[in-house]
Amino acid sequence: MSRIGKVPVPVPAGVDVRIEQGVVKVKGPKGQMELDTRGHVGVEMQDGNVLVSRPNDEKQSRAFHGLYQRLMGSMIHGVTQGFKKDLEIQGVGYRASMDGATLVCALGYSHPVRFQPPAGITLACPDQTHISVSGIDKQLVGQVAANIREFRPPEPYKGKGIRYVGEKVRRKVGKSGVK
Repeated sequence: MSRIGKVPVPVPAGVDVRIEQGVVKVKGPKGQMELDTRGHVGVEMQDGNVLVSRPNDEKQSRAFHGLYQRLMGSMIHGVTQGFKKDLEIQGVGYRASMDGATLVCALGYSHPVRFQPPAGITLACPDQTHISVSGIDKQLVGQVAANIREFRPPEPYKGKGIRYVGEKVRRKVGKSGVK
């Protein structure tokens, strides 16, 4: 039995979980999400918890057991508290700002980089060197943060670029000098 999959997912007050024909619908104060589990795992509500069970002991079913338990936990966390990723910009002249809902970054290119976030994602710039990505879908928040980081990933010599807050960039030594 999967150690992760057998752990029940608690449903806090204010969150509505409905299971209809293998589709789990979660509705909370921040929004609503749904997950199709048909054919992979069995899902049921029991004493205010969501329980995930697997149909057989095949390798694929065992893998889906833990996966779907974590996905449901992330859905419930997302509709109650949401997810957030913070990015920081380092480099002389590198900065970011918001133009309505569009992120505008000056990253050393000859043109400003503009990024329109997908539906369900909120971008914020508390100052010129920090970007905050938030939303209810954990996967989408992480993907949008990774897409923004790809505009100018941190380079190893001076460390300039966009990085996650707390990310350590491995620095290289420059040229050895004159022989």
